[in-house]
Amino acid sequence: MYRDVVIVGAGHAGAELASTLRRKGFGGSILLVGDEPVAPYERPPLSKACLLGTIEIERILLRESDYWSTAAIELALGCAATALDAEKDGLQLSDGRHVDFAWCVLATGGKVRKLNCPGSDLAGIYYLRTLRDVQAIGAAIGEARRLVVIGGGFIGLEVAAAARQLGKEVALIETQRRVLARVTSPVVSSFYEALHRQRGVRLLLGSAISGLEGEGQVSGVRLADGTVEPADLVVVGIGIDADTGLAEQAGLACDAGILVDEACRTSQPRILAIGDCSRHPNDFAGGLWRLESVQHANDSAGAAADTILGNPGIYREVPTFWSDQYECRLQTAGLTKDADEIVVRGDAGQVPFSVVYLQEGRVVAVDAINAPKDFMAARHLVRSGARPDRKLLADPSIALKSLA
Repeated sequence: MYRDVVIVGAGHAGAELASTLRRKGFGGSILLVGDEPVAPYERPPLSKACLLGTIEIERILLRESDYWSTAAIELALGCAATALDAEKDGLQLSDGRHVDFAWCVLATGGKVRKLNCPGSDLAGIYYLRTLRDVQAIGAAIGEARRLVVIGGGFIGLEVAAAARQLGKEVALIETQRRVLARVTSPVVSSFYEALHRQRGVRLLLGSAISGLEGEGQVSGVRLADGTVEPADLVVVGIGIDADTGLAEQAGLACDAGILVDEACRTSQPRILAIGDCSRHPNDFAGGLWRLESVQHANDSAGAAADTILGNPGIYREVPTFWSDQYECRLQTAGLTKDADEIVVRGDAGQVPFSVVYLQEGRVVAVDAINAPKDFMAARHLVRSGARPDRKLLADPSIALKSLA
């Protein structure tokens, strides 16, 4: 069989690409291949509303169920791509079909990092990446009293917040000395640590894990100091790695992600890569970077669509991220990694407040906690490389947008 465009991965990036192509007038055939047996859906609600049981699956679908057939986008669900021939423009599917193509787009996303320690194969240990994962956790959490979360990043903190809202005893274990250590400043970390402690989460920071205990079923997490944290259920959120297996098998250039240029082209120009799996030139990172966000999924899909339509551009979007925990929403614009100075707008002990990150006086990122206006202004500040006066920047009564 032949398709003009075959997209491997029916997550946010892949689905957005297919719909963007149609919206921009592409009339060729499109095949969207997804290894999950469900139509494309949003992932952010999985660790929030889905885990709480406050949202139905129909409400997280990216499109109405009849959209795909109406738009003439063919879905191959519950089907994996098993081999990619980059020289002959061919793709092998797990259902036995072979697809020849004009364009192939890899939107394979990421694979969860798994524990590698004694007891990591016990029952009752869960990872959260897919709808099936959250359904399994939801089925098990009802009978559980004590939940241990491993990992103090966004996923771990969101799971801890949801579990507390469900009335569970929660302990969170993080090897770093503070939560969110890889993505934000100590000021924001301290706020979230206080927020979780106020809600009853036990934070075990700077704690390494030596193993998990139990007879068939996990009953505890053993720390490096020998103490054991009791657990009826363990949820692990220690990050994801780019799913580069298909790209590597095809001989495409990879390095902690599938390497692409500013138009999302891999080392084989008729094969593109977008979303979590891709590593792209990023002006705001100062080099190649891999992003895990809905914004990047959407924007890289748009850039790939333009390339397929013969109008390749340069992908230069400000990275944005968000996280909901309890009644607090953190919205981030830009990347904090190279900041050499921070300015706090408001009282960092209570919402709303924002933290502005500077590099040699230039705004490179903003964390806005329950401060949506600051977040909206932040994207322009970062994009333009603004250098506002620090006294004005620190005054929350002055609109951030006025300092652009």
